Amino acid sequence: MIVSRRQFIRTGVAGSLLLAFSGWLNAAGERRLSSEERAMLAAVAGALLDGALPPPGDERQRLLALTVDGIARTIAGLSLASQREIGELFGLLVLAPGRMVLAGVGKPWREASVGDVSEFLESWRTSRLALLQGAYGALHDLSFGAWYARPDTWEAIAYPGPPRGYF
Repeated sequence: MIVSRRQFIRTGVAGSLLLAFSGWLNAAGERRLSSEERAMLAAVAGALLDGALPPPGDERQRLLALTVDGIARTIAGLSLASQREIGELFGLLVLAPGRMVLAGVGKPWREASVGDVSEFLESWRTSRLALLQGAYGALHDLSFGAWYARPDTWEAIAYPGPPRGYF
């Protein structure tokens, strides 16, 4: 299928309007993360963002907590159906049997090493199962989105910030 530039622009505009309208209609409210979900997300974000984070210590923990807070805000802005799907994924990963069978991580998330979590994420990223690849994509995008949405992270990637004067 060949898409013309005009069709591509129309689709993008229509998709943007649809997303804006659905966000306005979304009355899902904020979904509170449990302490177990926060620990899992901190471990996942810590592995995904390892090169951008400072070495282990208080500052790394503070930045991971801010990132997990950003993930929670992002989830709160999603549709109820998406929130349910993410809740199911988190539920599987938080429970010990799911963590061990699906992720191959034997230790609780708070004790898991960056290497253990990176190995699990890589196995999902390269899995033959589209479901696991999609789950990896969700964890990746939530983590990176929450990290780079914060202006204090922009300097490291030489991003000057959004254009001024357009809004």
